[in-house]
Amino acid sequence: MMKYILVTGGVISGIGKGIIASSVGTILKSCGLHVTAIKIDPYINIDAGTFSPYEHGEVFVLDDGGEVDLDLGNYERFLDIRLTKDNNLTTGKIYQSVINKERRGDYLGKTVQVVPHITDAIQEWVVKQATVPVDDDGVEPQVCVIELGGTVGDIESMPFIEAFRQFQFKVKRENFCNIHVSLVPQPSATGEQKTKPTQNSVRELRGLGLSPDLIMCRCSTALENSVKEKISMFCHVEPKQVICVQDVSSIYRVPLLLEDQGVVSYLSRRLNMPIDARPRKMLTKWKEMSDRSDRLLEHCSIALVGKYTKFSDSYASVIKALEHSALAISHKLEVKYIDSACLEPGTLQEEPVKYHEAWQKLCSADGILVPGGFGVRGTEGKIHAINWARIQKKPFLGVCLGMQLAVCEFARSTLGWKDANSTEFDPDSKHPVVIDMPEHNPGQMGGTMRLGKRRTIFTNDTSVLRKLYGDADYVEERHRHRFEVNPELKSHFEEKGFRFVGQDVEGERMEVIELDDHPYFIGVQYHPEFTSRPIKPSPPYLGLLLAAAGKLQSYLQKGCRMSPRDTYSDRSGSSSPDSDISELKMPSISSE
Repeated sequence: MMKYILVTGGVISGIGKGIIASSVGTILKSCGLHVTAIKIDPYINIDAGTFSPYEHGEVFVLDDGGEVDLDLGNYERFLDIRLTKDNNLTTGKIYQSVINKERRGDYLGKTVQVVPHITDAIQEWVVKQATVPVDDDGVEPQVCVIELGGTVGDIESMPFIEAFRQFQFKVKRENFCNIHVSLVPQPSATGEQKTKPTQNSVRELRGLGLSPDLIMCRCSTALENSVKEKISMFCHVEPKQVICVQDVSSIYRVPLLLEDQGVVSYLSRRLNMPIDARPRKMLTKWKEMSDRSDRLLEHCSIALVGKYTKFSDSYASVIKALEHSALAISHKLEVKYIDSACLEPGTLQEEPVKYHEAWQKLCSADGILVPGGFGVRGTEGKIHAINWARIQKKPFLGVCLGMQLAVCEFARSTLGWKDANSTEFDPDSKHPVVIDMPEHNPGQMGGTMRLGKRRTIFTNDTSVLRKLYGDADYVEERHRHRFEVNPELKSHFEEKGFRFVGQDVEGERMEVIELDDHPYFIGVQYHPEFTSRPIKPSPPYLGLLLAAAGKLQSYLQKGCRMSPRDTYSDRSGSSSPDSDISELKMPSISSE
């Protein structure tokens, strides 16, 4: 029977349910189980595609083109799985499916209501999606971790709570359990850990018909025993069912924290799961990674020049991809967030201090990254940053819009086309170097972009990025964009050493750019950050970090192998944790 683990949250949103759900999945996967994950978002939007990054953080893109919540990115990275758009369930999707059924006459004249029709639709969706294979081996999952977004008591999440109240009886007690994540605040005035918010949150959950099996307490420092016992007494659970999730040095430590407190043995008893008592080899990888990330001494700074820099979740996958690469080369990552608008001459007139601070950050960084984005605001600032990177020979990576603006910058500075621009920002430009795409439908905003996994063919044998990808003939990466480089102008650029080394299968779309005579100047139309993994960093990001740390040439000379030996293993993150422990050791790159 499928085992379902529902993760709910109380007191505040953004408490870390996504990391906890991912960590629970990770420790179960380390026991040899196949695990899948579903994220429920109570908002009425059909998907996350039309959100500003300031609303819910970045929009994560899946292989099938699904635009989903960033927590699905956590699941994919932690569990090394590939999810589909149906693993993200929203109120909008559920109501849309029920309304479509009603219009078709499926309800045979009945009054369509929240209970039972909406709640039934939620349960059917979960049962169906839980069985979809997400691992490379195509085996049906045995455990489904379901995260319910928002906070218990929100009016939006009521139908979902009711659906799971019914669901626990349908699938039987031994196949369903609830983990409730709550906050234990510690006011600085007294320094005392307060249990009242958790008590109230659990009481609310019980009133709605769900009883938590594990209460995971988010706190800044480890829970005192007396606090644990108080939560146990007032929340009707044993002390061992109260799990402390205090702030830790790195998120890689969270699975280890849960494992140390007996979460696996509790779940195996509670859900009657066949788990061996053998040492969990996959967790050795996590311990290795977290120990290593704490011990790093050398630093490497990357300037992230973007539009949404006030909220780090706006670039969650980008930051993670940089962290994975920094860890692989044994450097501590420092990200310098720069609001691209602050680099523009207009800011010098209005707020000179901001202008000079932004430029100081940019000039002092070891590498420059310009990520994707939409809209005209801040684009000229990004072009200034790209110009600086190109002229000063600073390692540069442009992703999606970052690549398009690198094309605009080169056209203006080197080709002399002063008004070169994207038709997204200047429809009347005499030199439209970035143009509208054929798929784009201007009437609808949602889901009209070029989305999901697409193939990029390398057209050049000497390409640096091709070497970083292991000399591959092609790569498959995820896309999310409406505009693209104008293929008609390609020859003008290549004459000046600005090469399009990767194209789509038809050879019409420019996917990868490289600049001759530069330590590392790469632009990619796709979003490589979405497929980066802690043990398998994304090659474009790895190249940026290597170049920023001055190690790229020695790495390329060694045939793109880590030293002392290449310990990246395709099996290391798979469902089979039986690979040799030495294969799970993180590599280190030493200078020649």
